Amino acid sequence: MDKFIIHGGKNLRGTVSIGGAKNASLALMPATLLASGKYELANTPDLRDVFTMSKLLQSMGVTVERKDHTLHINTFRVNKFEAPYEHVKKMRASIYVLGPLVARYGKAKVSLPGGCAWGPRPVNLHLEALKKLGAKIELDRGYIIAKARRLKAARIVFNISSVGATGNTLMAAVLAKGTTRIENAAMEPEIINLAEMLVSMGAKIGGIGTTTIEIEGVDALHPAHISTIPDRIEAGTMLVAGALCNGKIRVENCEPAHLSALTARLDDAGMKLSVGSSFIELHAPKEILPVAVSTAPYPGFPTDMQAQWIALMAIAKGSSTVTDTIYFDRFKHIPELIRLGANIELNENTAAIKGVKKLIGAKVMSTDLRASAALILAGLRAEGETEVLRVYHLDRGYEAIEKKLQNLGADIKRVAGEEF
Repeated sequence: MDKFIIHGGKNLRGTVSIGGAKNASLALMPATLLASGKYELANTPDLRDVFTMSKLLQSMGVTVERKDHTLHINTFRVNKFEAPYEHVKKMRASIYVLGPLVARYGKAKVSLPGGCAWGPRPVNLHLEALKKLGAKIELDRGYIIAKARRLKAARIVFNISSVGATGNTLMAAVLAKGTTRIENAAMEPEIINLAEMLVSMGAKIGGIGTTTIEIEGVDALHPAHISTIPDRIEAGTMLVAGALCNGKIRVENCEPAHLSALTARLDDAGMKLSVGSSFIELHAPKEILPVAVSTAPYPGFPTDMQAQWIALMAIAKGSSTVTDTIYFDRFKHIPELIRLGANIELNENTAAIKGVKKLIGAKVMSTDLRASAALILAGLRAEGETEVLRVYHLDRGYEAIEKKLQNLGADIKRVAGEEF
C-alpha cells in the first residue's frame, strides 16, 4: 500500500484544474444499461472507483474503453444480469446497476454493497422504492434478487433525502409504465447530471433539480453522449487546502454554484474570494476565524467536506463546532488529527474544536476517502514531516491529488509500498 510523505509549512500558490465528478460518473455509467448501443461519457475522472465500475459493467458483457478522459461504452452485448460480490464489495455505488437491470431486463442479482469502512448506510430506501414500482425483492445469502415483468409507475416518498436511492429510482422509473412521482428527492448536482443524461436518451422527466421529480415512463431509450460535471468535492478540498496554507490559489474548471454553501463559510472564516463563471480564486488571511457548520443535503454544507472543514478549524483562532446530520459516525479522522496536535472533542455527532497555534507532523492512517483528504490537508499545514498511510482510500475519489498539490507548491510525494 502506498503512502504520502508531506513536509508541511509551504504556502500554496497557483492554479489547479478540477476533474469530473466521481459521484456523477458512478451514476452515469450504469445508466448506459438502459439502452443498447454506444455511449461517450466525457470528462470522466481517472479514479479507482471508476475502474471498479468499469470492471463491474465488463463482467456483464459491456465494453468499456478509456481515451484520455472520455469513456467509450458499448452495451450491445449485455449477457449477464449479476453484480457479484468480488466487484460490489469494493464500492457501494455498485448498487446503481440494480434499477437499470430490473427496468430493462426484468431481473437483477446484486450483492449487498461494500465501500468505505465507516458506518452503516442501508440500502432499504432503494429496495422499498423498487418494490413500489412492482419489483419482487428477495435477499438470498448476501445478494439482492429483483424481478419484474415490467415496472409500473408509483408515488414514492423518501423519508430522508438519499442521493443513491433517488438515482436508482430515477433510472428504474424511466422505463416503468405510467408516471412516477418521487417526493423528497435529492437535489444534488450529480442527480441533475444523471437526469439530464436520461433526458438525452429519450426519457421524459419533469422537476429536475427540485425535491419533486415526475417521470413519464417510455417504452425504450437510445444511447447518448454527455459530459460529467466538475467534482465539487475535489474543488472544495483544494479551496480548503489553500485556506490552510496561506494560499493564493485559483481553482478552475469548477461550477461555483455547486459550492455556494462552502464558499459562504469560507467567507465567514475570513477568506477573500473572487468567483467567476467557472473558477474561484481564494486569498487566505493571516488568521482563520472559527466558523460552526452543520452538514445538510444539497444545497446545504456537504457531508463530504465535513472532515476537511474540521482540519481547517483545527488551526482557527477560537472555538467552533462541526455537526454531521447525514452520517452520525463519520468521524474516524478525529483521532488521527489529534495525533497531529489538534484539540477536538467528539460528542455524538458533533465535534467541538479549539483552534491551536500549530500542528506537528506525525504518522497517521487513513480510514476512508474524505478522512484521507483531511489528513493530507492537515499535513500540509503541520510543522515537520507527516506520513499518511493507506492512501488507497484517496485514490477512490481524487485523481493525482499529490501532483496537483505539488503544482501549487506543496512538498508531498507518494511512496510506493515496496519502498517502506
